[in-house]
Amino acid sequence: MNAGDGFFVDSNLLLYYIDPGDAAKRERATEWLEALWMAGSGRLSWQVLHEFYWNAVKKMRLQPAAAREIVEDLSHWRPVDSSLGLVQQAWQWTDTAQLTYWDALILAAAQRSGARYLLSEDFQPGRRYADVEVLNPFDHSPTEFALSAG
Repeated sequence: MNAGDGFFVDSNLLLYYIDPGDAAKRERATEWLEALWMAGSGRLSWQVLHEFYWNAVKKMRLQPAAAREIVEDLSHWRPVDSSLGLVQQAWQWTDTAQLTYWDALILAAAQRSGARYLLSEDFQPGRRYADVEVLNPFDHSPTEFALSAG
């Protein structure tokens, strides 16, 4: 495990980054995002950015301009686009792994991005889906993977 490995970020990590209600998770989310930014190892999809924006503005009451700035910054990670191929890959995961369609799209995008790890608390930690391993980012530090923000 090294800094060259890609880490696909689910929207929950992004939402904890701005969540004033859970200081511990906000601190860990900040640690992960800063480390991924510095290492150039962050991966995500447009679906994740859509979910983040909607929930940040509607549920967490973040000002739209602030949410838009975060989305624009994260667009530098070259998010995975939706395509028929991605949807077909997601269908395969819904059939073989019994994932919800939306989770299957996340997994398919993680694969498409070349990520080795999927950072999410919504999947079973430690489970492998082909070449992608699920990590709960709140159970691990980026330093365990030779990532650091400084």
